[in-house]
This record gives sequence, structure tokens and C-alpha cells, in this order.
Amino acid sequence: MWLGAAAIVTDQVGRVLLVHPTYHQDDRWLLPGGVVEPGEHPLDTCRREITEELGLADLPLSSVLAIHSLSPHHPDIRPGMPCPGEIRYVFDGGTLTADQLAAIRLPCDELSEFAFLETRDAVQRLRPVDGQIMLAAYRARLGNTATAHLADGRHILDVPALDRHNVHVRYRPLWDSPLNRGPVPEPLPVQQAWAWCFVPDGRVVLVADPGPRGALPMLPGGTVEKTDATPEGTLHREAAEEAQLTLTDPVRLGWVLDETGEVYGGVGPNARLRLAARVTGIGPAAVDPATGRPFARLLATPAQAAALLGWGPPGARQAGLAAETARERWGLPVAPRAVIEEVPAEGMRLS
Repeated sequence: MWLGAAAIVTDQVGRVLLVHPTYHQDDRWLLPGGVVEPGEHPLDTCRREITEELGLADLPLSSVLAIHSLSPHHPDIRPGMPCPGEIRYVFDGGTLTADQLAAIRLPCDELSEFAFLETRDAVQRLRPVDGQIMLAAYRARLGNTATAHLADGRHILDVPALDRHNVHVRYRPLWDSPLNRGPVPEPLPVQQAWAWCFVPDGRVVLVADPGPRGALPMLPGGTVEKTDATPEGTLHREAAEEAQLTLTDPVRLGWVLDETGEVYGGVGPNARLRLAARVTGIGPAAVDPATGRPFARLLATPAQAAALLGWGPPGARQAGLAAETARERWGLPVAPRAVIEEVPAEGMRLS
């Protein structure tokens, strides 16, 4: 068997680092990493390869995210290529700081370029099996699950919720904007109301719309309609339609400025409201009337939710504000890091 090691390395908004080798005839990209040398441990291989390929020494590798076995007859192996099969370790290379990003230096004889990509775009540049490995490893990091054990790109043990629903992180530049804590200025219309919806143990509910390229996670809420008396009314309606949530006591955390309103037909400057609310009931899964399909419903800590949303450091700060608001207003605990779970199809009874 060949033995290899690679790493999941991301930027501040959750995009995955890929490198483009010069030694492949096809246009294949790879995760940073390489082949284990005789007598070398995969962890040492990964550290060495990251130093050689990126110029980043002493990058912490905190955990093994995935272990994958590739059979010699897998269809992604090029015809005529001798392959006895492969075992690959995938480590967590963490999130790079701005200084680390600026320090990346590629060996020009081995790599021509690197890129940070959303996972939906990254899988398009990887071989199919490599894309499956990357997604499983990254989702293990996001979902705080045990090491993913894979064979030919597929889980051989239980399939975690993020993999089961093909959940991706999407980078959203607008939501890197600061959260304005004061009231929305009078002339500025509120076009959207989304909320951090807390269950009693301090976790929040996320919804994921299963689109053709994968499910994208969102906070419950949506567009303010003319029939909604208030943005809070929008939140109650959308949370019930998308996730079958019953909410109480919504409180405004602040708002984000959308300068163009392009997604709303170019309406111009508008406010996107961010709230926190307490969940008092979760009903059985149902079809969302706006899309005609049921959304996946996930339970995550606020910090995990911010990472899945791709909001970067501003999102992490907003998650912290939401958690502090829930603690002060409703006495809810700060949820410890845990495995991201799916809300049961039959719903949940909340005390």
C-alpha cells in the first residue's frame, strides 16, 4: 500500500486551501500533503510537506480528521498507473492568520499556484474521490465528530449529519460587514430578519436547503414580506415554515447594512436584521412552502453555527453576542463544543 498524509487548512471565512501541482498532466488540484517516506509517521510527513509546499513551519496539526483507504481498482485511478492501493491520513491544519497567508511561498518546480475555495468549488477541482475525502474530513472538523473512516470515498461507519445532508460552507462577503448595534435608522427599510434560535441546552437551530450543489446552512428567518406586520413577525413565520419552530421573546441584536439590495432586485440600501429568540417547541419535519422541499434541521453550538455559515470573525463575534444575550435574558447555559446533530424528523419536546 502507498501511505500518504494531507491537511485541511482554511482561511478566516472557512475556505479550503488547495494547491496545483506542476507534475500532473491533467488539471488536478490537491490538498497540501504528500507521500510518507520509509520510517516516517504520517504526522511528520504532513508537517514536512506543509513546510516544503507552503513555506509554513511549525503549523499545528491538532487532530486526525479522516483515514481513507483507496482500492487499486477504483475508477479514479488513471489507466495504466500502477497502484497497489493507498492509505491516507488527513489532519486538521487549522485556520491561517493574515500573517501566515502572506508568508505562503510555493516551490515553483512542484506547485504552480494555490487557492482558497468554497467547498462546492473545491470539489470541482479535485478528483471525485479526493473531493469526497476533503468533504468528509472538513465536516468532521466542523461537526466535531470522531475521525471519519472512509473506503473509496465513502463512510464505512455511521454517516454524520453534515455528510448525510451534503452540507457545505458558503463564503458570503456581505456578512463580513460589522453588526450595527443601535436601532435601524428610520429611512432604511428592513429587508431580512434572521435569528439565533436557542434550545434549552444553549445550542441553536440551523436549517439547510438541499439544493442541487449541496445544502447551504442558514439561520432561521427570511425576507420581510408586505404582509408581515414587523420583522419579528417575519421571523415567527419563516421559522415555522422552514424548521417548524415555535419561538418566543425575540430580541434584536443589531443589523447589517446591505448597500445595494441586489438580491432583492436592486432595491438599494437596506438593513438585514439579526435577532436572538428562544425555541419553545420543534414540530415534525414538513415541506417548506416557498421551496417545495423539507429543510434539514441541525443543532449546533453558536460557534459551530458561525463556522458553518462562513461569516468569518464578525460571525464569531455575533455568535458570542447571541450566546451572551441568551444567558442574560433566559438563563441559558453556554453550550460546550459537541457533535452537530440533526433534529429528529418527529420533532423535539423541549422543557
